[in-house]
Amino acid sequence: MEPRLHLPAGSAASGPYDLHVSPDRAGWSYASLRVLTLPPGGGHTFAAGDSEWIVLPLAGGATVTADEAIIELTGRADVFAGVSDFAYVPRDTARVTVASAGGGRFALAGARCARRLPARYGPAGGVPVELRGAGTCSRQVHNFAAADVFDADRLIAVEVYTPGGNWSSYPPHKHDESRPGEESCLEEIYYYEIAPEPGVRPPADAPAAAAGFQRVSPSGPDRTTDVLTEVRDGDAVLIPDGWHGPSIAPPGHTLYYLNVMAGPDPDRAWLIRDHPDHAWLRTTWPGTPVDPRLPLARRAGSEEASR
Repeated sequence: MEPRLHLPAGSAASGPYDLHVSPDRAGWSYASLRVLTLPPGGGHTFAAGDSEWIVLPLAGGATVTADEAIIELTGRADVFAGVSDFAYVPRDTARVTVASAGGGRFALAGARCARRLPARYGPAGGVPVELRGAGTCSRQVHNFAAADVFDADRLIAVEVYTPGGNWSSYPPHKHDESRPGEESCLEEIYYYEIAPEPGVRPPADAPAAAAGFQRVSPSGPDRTTDVLTEVRDGDAVLIPDGWHGPSIAPPGHTLYYLNVMAGPDPDRAWLIRDHPDHAWLRTTWPGTPVDPRLPLARRAGSEEASR
């Protein structure tokens, strides 16, 4: 039976985790994601096992202890407050503890891997912020653990802000074949949060459950991944293969998503192939302004434009 690909908030909770996606649960081999909520003064301990991990604050700060290494994370108020610092924890770490004096929510992004690299701190000031696309395809990418930015064995992870009404992850693209120098083979998890646009004040009686949309379509005769679904705050979508995009932000609301990727290729790289029916869209971007709502949560010295 094919694993469920859209995981509404709470539907994949397990033990202390609000979201628990393991390779076994996903029906694949490498990528993992857990979302952990801690009360003030709370803590949680786990073993790294055969995976490398990044502890990323979604809201609040924490102390991460990885065997003898102690990493202090300042964190952030929420995912819409800008980039965060983070901690890298290597595979085979016997005891990983996440403790938070003030409480908070934390993403544990993981990937099964072979090499054991050192535990280390990733400063927020070192995270490249990229403005990608143009016009209504504009989005903001935090490349905190991109393949060409942060050293890991297999794990790749980035965050994206999409302003209300924009299409992100567009043109549709895929990375489900190993084509050296052209395309990577990567499993992928999307985790979403949704907030009102800065400066937009919904009515007091407005429903809180805004919804975006996620599309994934089959990328070949042997591929069956086909998703068109509403995504709400706290949802996740698993993408084992297929053309994915757009990710659509609801008008009046900024869509956040965390991408976690990993795969079997010997070279850790994010190489994509655009859908041939839609790749032409990139030719319209030169000379088209980036959405003026970007950058969101501006940090001095951290922005760079890329299309």
